[in-house]
Amino acid sequence: MDAPPSTPTRAAVRGRHLLKADRGFATGPGWVARLVAPGFHSVLDRIDRGLAHGSLAADLPDGTHRVLGGRGEGPAVIVHLASWRALLRLMTTGSVGWYRAWAEGEWASPDPVALFDLFMRNRLTLGGAARAKGWGRLVNRAAHALRGNSKARARRNIAFHYDLGNDFYASWLDRGMAYSSALFAEPIGPRESLEVAQARKVRALLDRLDLKPGQRLLEIGCGWGGLAEVAARDHGVSVVGLTLSAEQKAYADARLAVAGQEDRVSIELTDYRDATGQYDAVASVEMVEAVGAAYWPAFMAAIAGRLRPGGRAAIQYIVIDDAIFENYAASADFIQTYVFPGGMLISETRFRAAAEAAGLEWRDRRGFGLHYAETLRRWRVAFDMAEEEGRLPAGFDPAFCRLWRYYLMYCEGGFRGGGIDVAQVTLVKPA
Repeated sequence: MDAPPSTPTRAAVRGRHLLKADRGFATGPGWVARLVAPGFHSVLDRIDRGLAHGSLAADLPDGTHRVLGGRGEGPAVIVHLASWRALLRLMTTGSVGWYRAWAEGEWASPDPVALFDLFMRNRLTLGGAARAKGWGRLVNRAAHALRGNSKARARRNIAFHYDLGNDFYASWLDRGMAYSSALFAEPIGPRESLEVAQARKVRALLDRLDLKPGQRLLEIGCGWGGLAEVAARDHGVSVVGLTLSAEQKAYADARLAVAGQEDRVSIELTDYRDATGQYDAVASVEMVEAVGAAYWPAFMAAIAGRLRPGGRAAIQYIVIDDAIFENYAASADFIQTYVFPGGMLISETRFRAAAEAAGLEWRDRRGFGLHYAETLRRWRVAFDMAEEEGRLPAGFDPAFCRLWRYYLMYCEGGFRGGGIDVAQVTLVKPA
């Protein structure tokens, strides 16, 4: 299918609001780093003791070289530390400061993905060594709280990320404009295209719903309309897709018109909490991470309220290891600060409890985290190629491109390290 026309390019510098998103977030002072530099080797000692898997070879600002860890299998990482300030940012403000240090040239690595993998792989033994603490945690947490997903704020949070422009996303996503984990044939290899793997993901999700022609499907967070198009075309159902992104709605409407499915699919700029009507099935692909923990019960209540008795919901969602959820939720990380304001990865035990409290049965959970790591790697390759070939829309400057590349690497490392997973589950409303 030929893609519908992209959104017209805006003349102003685009994506600048992401680069400025750390206002109000602690990223670590500089003068303190110079004052306490002699004590940083003790910090490295703590990281050394926490690396049960893999190793970190570090060139340090004082001209010395240290190898940390090396006691168990895992990534062998190289880091060039140009300033002690980078370590201070990490120790006080966690991943927010660590990104800022990278952006300021205070550290570098030939493979940042491996570094993020290493930190996530050792998430339990490292403890709080790489998480915001003290005043940094308090500042980050307070700033993040101001971006919660009330109805008034949710639309702004979604626009912050998704309204960067359809032309931007189209330059590096697959032709189907799928912005969620693909599902590859196993073993995962280079021969299968991302587009084929994304189509398999959609089929797997829709197969959970046992759709029949003439039924009604509600999609919460419909993206650019890919799943809605397939559901209408291949299953003969009518679809209502909900989004808070004006850019996504414009693209989806055009896409469905091209595909001849506009009579079966309606895309609405509606909050999931305001949805009405009864449906035979509900689908939602990686939307719930934008809801926030405070609203998980409302999300599940909306699903239960919209489903007919005996109906099914199929959800694809991203989880973080329950063992580190409390520390993760106590502050704001790099993703929440710069990329997805108001976002929160799922604690599966809490998320499942919210589903069951709403009267929904939890069935057939399937995780496939390494598939997301491969999806992210391919997105990064495509993004780098688009930038190199000059196919990114005008207005995105090099600083934004570095931020976006870091985001893709950061996420890939998290999935490779095993502390983050992606899963599909079926929720059933009893008849």
